Amino acid sequence: MLNKKRPIGIFDSGLGGLTVFKALRRQLPGEDIIYFGDTARVPYGTKSPEAVIAFSEEIAAFLFKKKIKLLVVACNTASSLALDEVRRISPVPVLGVILPGVEAALKAAPRGGRILVTGTSATVKSRAYSRALAAAGAGVRVTEKACPLFVPLVEEGWCGKPVALTVAREYLSPFRKKNIDALILGCTHYPMLKSVIARVMGPRTCIVDSAHYAALGARAELEGRGLLNPGRRGRSEFIVSDAPERFSALAGRLLGIKTGKVAIKRF
Repeated sequence: MLNKKRPIGIFDSGLGGLTVFKALRRQLPGEDIIYFGDTARVPYGTKSPEAVIAFSEEIAAFLFKKKIKLLVVACNTASSLALDEVRRISPVPVLGVILPGVEAALKAAPRGGRILVTGTSATVKSRAYSRALAAAGAGVRVTEKACPLFVPLVEEGWCGKPVALTVAREYLSPFRKKNIDALILGCTHYPMLKSVIARVMGPRTCIVDSAHYAALGARAELEGRGLLNPGRRGRSEFIVSDAPERFSALAGRLLGIKTGKVAIKRF
């Protein structure tokens, strides 16, 4: 029997999952949250499926030892490649970020409309979004575009530099005139480039950030299981696999998150 006072666990390949953490904190202020960023092995998007699965299982096992009550896989690459494997070994409910993004995009795109999925090379190659959108039976037309340089731009803290706009234009300018109804930010790093991406795509395209919808899904899961923490102010714990000072500095500068002391766990 799970205890409602146990923490929520969340992991990502680096700091991108902090967009999901921030949404969770807004939705669930009373919950304790443990965040793990695999900063030693970021990015996952260029790794093999076997490596991503191995990393994800390793991190999940570490978080299970922390006695969590819910695990959120806040990395799109891990959600697309490793979610089933993590669920297989998990003693607690496991949520990914792909289905929340799909549901949000379908609300923004009419039947027969066009959806553009941006993501890492591994996420795009997995076709996880295309399969999920097809399974929804909404009759939308889906295009997927790998944008591998977006993650290192975010991890370097270069979201506001001119190079970010240059890279975004290189990837996305060809789609501006293709009547894209919704663009899914298929990587948790990408919301930190949301304004740049919106500038390239223009006002017609709805930019879909799955973090908010993933947080709503987590709240619904906890409510449904009677596991919501009645506390008013939850604690946050941050753990990374490398460079904790850099992680803390970027979390504050890019997202306004005060991490306090960041612990380190190497595998």
